[in-house]
Amino acid sequence: MDNASDPTKRHSAETFAAELRRRIREGVKGYEAGAKLPTLRELAATEDGVARGVAEKAIDRLRAEGLIESRRGSGSYVRAGRIPRTSPGRLSVKQWGRGLSIQAHDAANPPKAVDVEVGDVVPPPHVAEALGVQPGEMVLSRYRRFVRDRRSVQLATAYLPTDLTRGTRIEHTDTGPGGTFARLAELGFGPTRFVERVISRAPTPEEIDGVGGRDGLGLRREGSLVFEITRYAYAADRCVEVSLMVLDAEAYELVYAFSAEG
Repeated sequence: MDNASDPTKRHSAETFAAELRRRIREGVKGYEAGAKLPTLRELAATEDGVARGVAEKAIDRLRAEGLIESRRGSGSYVRAGRIPRTSPGRLSVKQWGRGLSIQAHDAANPPKAVDVEVGDVVPPPHVAEALGVQPGEMVLSRYRRFVRDRRSVQLATAYLPTDLTRGTRIEHTDTGPGGTFARLAELGFGPTRFVERVISRAPTPEEIDGVGGRDGLGLRREGSLVFEITRYAYAADRCVEVSLMVLDAEAYELVYAFSAEG
């Protein structure tokens, strides 16, 4: 009697997911961090009592748990570890004030900014209101896509008032050591306070596939989630930057550390 007809040897999605979970957590060869997993067809052909549909449901379950990531057109992989995004330390003047990237605060192998685009745009209404500019008035926009290990993990657009940025290095694709915050500080408008608003949601088609020649995050169309973070940077009482960020929720871990003295 073969496994397909022997109910005692059939795996359910739950039991097969448990077995794969064990292999991943124990680092079994072929299931260590970063390893490419067998295809559904290969799993069904080599795993006793596992039908293709069962394998698919088990992989979906582990993907939802964050143990597996799918790369469109490439396959499924054991997650190599989430990218920590640590606040408020990454935004401290001790970081950018020393000429360091805020991304470098979080990991030894931080995401890198690519596809940097800088230009004047009419911002979304809530951004214009925060920056104190009139509806329809232009502000400086700095768009970046961040990649890690050739994988897109974040899309970010920062908006700044042009009366602060005109003729400065902030208008360049490379803003120099310490980035935009360091350049603002040189102008006497270094950020002293930040507010971040975070929500989790499904990605838009444009965020998945890209738009206007820009690459997207390349996420799955079903079941993917992103973190949408809106960050307001203030110099005293003035908002000097609003940054809208979309992060692949499977790639990041958001870490917030605060003093109990508040």
